[in-house]
Amino acid sequence: MNSPFVIVIFGATGDLSQHKLLPALYSLYKNKLLGEKFYIVGFARRGFSDDDYREMLSEELGVQNEPEWVEFTQNVYYQQGLFDEEAGYNALIKKLNGFDEEIGACITRVFYLATPPDNYEMILRHLERTKLSEGCGQGSEQWTRLAIEKPFGKDLDTARSLDMLLSKTFEERQIYRVDHYLGKETMQNMIAFRFANSIFEPVWNKEHIDHVQITWAEKEGVRTRGKFFDGVGILRDVGQNHLLQMLATVAMEQPNGFFKEGVREARVNAIKALRCPTPSDVRELVVRGQYAGYRNEPNVDLQSQTETFFAAKLFVDTPRFAGVPFYLRAGKKMEQEVMEMKIVFKQTCHILFKEYGCPEVGNVLTIRIQPNEGITMRVIAKKPGNSLSLDTVDMRFSYHQTFGGHGADAYEKILLDIIHGDQMLFNRSDELESSWHLISNILQGWEKEKGEIATYAEGTWGPASANQLLEQDGRKWLS
Repeated sequence: MNSPFVIVIFGATGDLSQHKLLPALYSLYKNKLLGEKFYIVGFARRGFSDDDYREMLSEELGVQNEPEWVEFTQNVYYQQGLFDEEAGYNALIKKLNGFDEEIGACITRVFYLATPPDNYEMILRHLERTKLSEGCGQGSEQWTRLAIEKPFGKDLDTARSLDMLLSKTFEERQIYRVDHYLGKETMQNMIAFRFANSIFEPVWNKEHIDHVQITWAEKEGVRTRGKFFDGVGILRDVGQNHLLQMLATVAMEQPNGFFKEGVREARVNAIKALRCPTPSDVRELVVRGQYAGYRNEPNVDLQSQTETFFAAKLFVDTPRFAGVPFYLRAGKKMEQEVMEMKIVFKQTCHILFKEYGCPEVGNVLTIRIQPNEGITMRVIAKKPGNSLSLDTVDMRFSYHQTFGGHGADAYEKILLDIIHGDQMLFNRSDELESSWHLISNILQGWEKEKGEIATYAEGTWGPASANQLLEQDGRKWLS
């Protein structure tokens, strides 16, 4: 990156800014990926000077004694302001104009909304009203970009409202809807893995794949997020975005090319092809639960019906995957901490081994996003010994062991793409509408049930009904 740019972070004293965005920008700086001239401006309500803000970040990140940090912070500034008052935005205009004057040109502006979604509307309206969204003039709006974090609404209607608000101020090519899972190395590798290896694409279809399992499991509970999480639930928090993105990487067709719209179009088409359950179908296709101690967590309603676990059986209505079930589950206070996709191939015991018996489950391809990012292929082999007996063994590939690291941090990749103007790893508006249509139908189905939510013991894999979802099909979760 050689061109100068400025990134304004709204919510600069919040967790996302302090623990994700600034560390990622600092790492990019140390790796000489930010160019020679750039500006980072934190925008928040606290009355900091530039030096106060730099000192707070230094203490928070524990990097006070690093010479590179001292150099990096010379590019870090602070602007006090309230999201709902114009004065802070007007002061920001003067600061940004000063950067333009220093460079002698209108430079790229990135506005990153690292705030709770409740603040999006007032920030967007002030960006439009003060004309910050238009850059410094002279056609510079083409270089102005907006980044916002999930959740993008709470249901289909609120997602559409947010999209309308965004489109009033920015064009689609300027909007970067951030789902950091798309920036993870393993998710990016799925395209290369599927289409660069000729051994997989011929069997990546309903003729050979029995079903797909996608798991997003955390051992922790809601911790300090009770105020945000209660009333939102895990279906909205990670189901609408992370899990459906994982599903799309498995189900999508080959992109027309490895470029922005080629990949996004393939991903969108996979989401659009999801069979949307009607609210009356939800009882049969979706399970929800709540861990036993959830209602005692800080800032959680004692009568809360918010789900901390869900499991769903979905179908992708394309010729490639017609009739192949996709089983999704996500939960907190789970037995293990794991985020992965399992492609389970059909087990057809070859005639050579009929009399000896074959393992119940045969070939399974596991794409693990965390922890220990990598790929595992389960194959069938002969067990050592004089008699013929078959069992399964795993062939493993680990990013850490093979490449000596875990790849770029997801936020490093995301920030670099925003600065470069590459939207490949960001959600498109039609992709969001399709995903929210499905999620909203599930939410409506739960509303119709009106029953008490099932509880499950902490440290387990959720309520028993999640197992029954597969067992009724003659399958089981491969945990």
